[in-house]
Amino acid sequence: MTETDASAPAGARQNNGKSATAFRTISEVAKELDLQQHVLRFWETKFTQISPVKRAGGRRYYRPEDVAILRRIRDLLHGEGYTIKGVQKLLKEEGQPQKVGELFDSVQPTRANESIVLDPLKRAELEAVLEDLGELRNLLRKPTL
Repeated sequence: MTETDASAPAGARQNNGKSATAFRTISEVAKELDLQQHVLRFWETKFTQISPVKRAGGRRYYRPEDVAILRRIRDLLHGEGYTIKGVQKLLKEEGQPQKVGELFDSVQPTRANESIVLDPLKRAELEAVLEDLGELRNLLRKPTL
């Protein structure tokens, strides 16, 4: 069960002998990502971005896009130390990009000890908003008649 893709070179194959654009079973994906099958099924319940095709008998077939998302989720959870909620938030904030790769290329984890450098214009905008919020807070604290 395969799907063709004009962007993939003709005859492109992965380690397992399948085309890079071929659909994969849960056991193939689990082996490729070094994860247990139950973990993949669990992640399907936690991340709406993962949507394998389900055939008769409930067999799952993962698209290349699903495998890319699963690989990134694995890297964020196991490699970068994110929590499931953290990855969910990150994926939700980024929205659904046109291409899966756009999402993952734009994601850069931040660490608490990194200093944040803002563009001067952005900093000025944020300071103005903070000032407005402070004024609103003071108005709300005033006793009403």
